[in-house]
Amino acid sequence: MLTPPFVHTHSSALSHTHAFPVLHPASIMGRRRRVEPSPIAMASAKNPMTPGSLVALITPMKPNGDIHFDELRSLLRWHVESGTNGVVALGTTGEASTMSMDERAAVLEVCQQELSGKLPLMVGTGTIDHKKVIAMNEQALQYGADACLVVTPYYVKPTQQGMVQFFTTIADATPLPMLLYNVPGRTAADLQPETVARLAEHERIFGIKEATGDLERVKVLRELCGPDFMLLSGEDSNAFEFTLLGGDGVISVTSNVAPAQQTKVFAAALAGDANTARELNRPLERLHQRLFLQANPIPAKWAVHRMGRSSPGIRLPLTPLDEAFHTSLEEALREAMCLENSPASAK
Repeated sequence: MLTPPFVHTHSSALSHTHAFPVLHPASIMGRRRRVEPSPIAMASAKNPMTPGSLVALITPMKPNGDIHFDELRSLLRWHVESGTNGVVALGTTGEASTMSMDERAAVLEVCQQELSGKLPLMVGTGTIDHKKVIAMNEQALQYGADACLVVTPYYVKPTQQGMVQFFTTIADATPLPMLLYNVPGRTAADLQPETVARLAEHERIFGIKEATGDLERVKVLRELCGPDFMLLSGEDSNAFEFTLLGGDGVISVTSNVAPAQQTKVFAAALAGDANTARELNRPLERLHQRLFLQANPIPAKWAVHRMGRSSPGIRLPLTPLDEAFHTSLEEALREAMCLENSPASAK
């Protein structure tokens, strides 16, 4: 049984056809079974996730956009072997907004099979309709998820009070522990620290993925929300600094291609060893930047494919990485030593 240290103290397309894959309804429904919470979730109902480097997992796809389940299974095993501290599936990086509930169920089943008792699983369930979020949370519970990641409602620009009611309604509806997600650059809604503090009082809301890139917020959120409220960065470029300032780690795109390296960076940062964290992060600096040469997850999916770990598929409206960026991203991969021991290292 895995019993991770949940609380720590700091020392200082190819484009595809428009028809998505059809999964046999009977087989999907047969998989929708209620399971007991995983040992990880039972260890701490308030905060079931482990500090450190959590991967914002891509969803491998075939050139036609079908989910490649064998490659998904292989990626999950690689993350277990690499020491990744947790998996965040079906988020923006996982292209979940293009998936049906049946497809989500199929992805979650593979995650459950590969991660149960090994790594905590967080599932992205955010959308602007709270009823749909609740439905996805209920589904995630059926597959033993440890937590959900719920983004602020996007495009509609809710008020702070509206967001309090949105997240509270969802948290009241299902027992799945919730991590808030603030990424105003994508949603046009900024969850203010004072609002986060109000939400932190809810027994099922245990933390936030803070993706503004504003390091000043770490101190403010820590002071307002207390020492046990989980603060995870959503900005790879300064996430180790976020952690040194009092955060708990990162939900990382970079960890899709450099999981072992990221785990070491954040182990040092969580220990308060700034010099080691900075030195370990240095070879990754270019990669942090170039994985966003185009919209996420376009570069990340190309990079994982270049490493020989996945097929090149991606779903519309996203398309494969422009050829003009291939050389610069490959340069960053080589600098981070991502191609040295990869399945594609002989290329």
